Formats: sequence, structure tokens, C-alpha cells
Amino acid sequence: MLVPLSWLSDYVDIDLPVAEVDRILTNAGLEVKQCTFVGIPGADLEWDRDKIVLSHIQRVDQHPDADRLVLAAVDYGADEEKVVVTGAPNLFPYVGKGNISQKNLFSPLALEGATLYDGHKEGRKKSKLKGRALRGIYNDAMLCSEKELGISDEHEGVIIMTKDQWSPAYQPGTPLQDVLGDAVLEIDIIPNIARCASMVGVAREYAALTNQD
Repeated sequence: MLVPLSWLSDYVDIDLPVAEVDRILTNAGLEVKQCTFVGIPGADLEWDRDKIVLSHIQRVDQHPDADRLVLAAVDYGADEEKVVVTGAPNLFPYVGKGNISQKNLFSPLALEGATLYDGHKEGRKKSKLKGRALRGIYNDAMLCSEKELGISDEHEGVIIMTKDQWSPAYQPGTPLQDVLGDAVLEIDIIPNIARCASMVGVAREYAALTNQD
């Protein structure tokens, strides 16, 4: 059973280091087989807090010289918008719709100098984002797919989230670590602890072990 600590913390306070949470659960019989870190310290790819942030998509326009590319203007918490050249297919439905900020579409934005996984190569090979011209328009940022961030091998489009899925505290420019970064425990659920075969069940067990509600 996979237990993301971000989800578990919806039910009980998680204010101890991940290794200590692992120890407490394992000693109580919820054996933690492994812990996977996503984007946060301890992950194979730690997302740079200054260079990989949450952006709010403002509009999407067709690239003037390329049918398979679009220009996505995003608010990323700076004084001016950033225009990103991308071929992400899931952005094409918004081309020519004008200002779409009211749709509250958010996407991870990597700025020049950020280290990501190369979405166009097999496996997970790291590369540093460098600015360059794409069909005549200089581009020094990118909207990210799950593969580029190490979340999964999905690379058919960029990650698009709607604001009502997330806390209102997440604003453009928020480090992505604070939005999607996580530690995921893989717990071996055996028959005599079947009561823990749900997120609420694990939360109840952890609360009891740490003297919490």
C-alpha cells in the first residue's frame, strides 16, 4: 500500500522527519518496505526551489512560424509574464481563447538553469535547462511533464492542475516542492493489521502511536 505523507497529513499532523515516521510505523507492525521521495530533499531529482515553481496559465497563442508549437503566457510570481514555447498537445485546446486566467489552470514551470529529466530520452537522464531560440522565438523556460519532474514516465503533455484541487495558499511562484513534493511510504499490510488498509486507517494508527487526535 502506498501512503503519501501529504495525504496522510490531511488526517493527522506529520511533524517528525520521514525516517522517524518510518521507524514508528515499522515498530508498530506496519512494515515500511521503502520510501520514495518526489522533488524534495532525498529525491534523486530535487526540485530547485527558485527555478522550479508553480505558474498560472494566462493565455495560449499559436506560434507564428510553427504549426506544432504554441506560446503559453504564464504568471509565475514575477513582475512580468513569461512566454514559453512548447509543443505540449494538451495546451492546443486553449489556443486562441484569449485570456483564460479565470479557468485557474496551473502548471509547473522550470526556469533556465533548472535540472530536469530529459523527456525525449529513454530512462531518466538529467539535463540542465538552457535558453535557446525555437523557430525564431527565444525560450528560456519550460512547462513540465511528469517525466521531466520524475513523477512518472508520462510525457504526452505538460501537467495541468486546476486551482480548486489545491490550497488557496499556493500562488504563482510558489516552489513546486511545496505543491507536489512528497515522501511516499510503501507499507506492507498483513492480515492482522487489516484495519490499516486505508489512508484513514494508517492515520488512526499513527495518531495513536504519537498521542494525537
